[in-house]
Amino acid sequence: MNGLYRPRHGRMIAGVCAGLARRFGMAPWTVRLLALLSCLLPGPQFVVYLVLWVMMPNEDRYMARAH
Repeated sequence: MNGLYRPRHGRMIAGVCAGLARRFGMAPWTVRLLALLSCLLPGPQFVVYLVLWVMMPNEDRYMARAH
């Protein structure tokens, strides 16, 4: 399963970092650290996180659509 979705388990806030980590085969803590470090740079990182939160389906919805 290589789809982009927010998993039910392993979430910290909304599951965006855990979903990205699962999709790209990385550890969730690595993606969380990169997201946190990126907030030190100027740019719309927080807005991107919110957009991904809204756009990425939950695991349940993703699984229902996959079947």
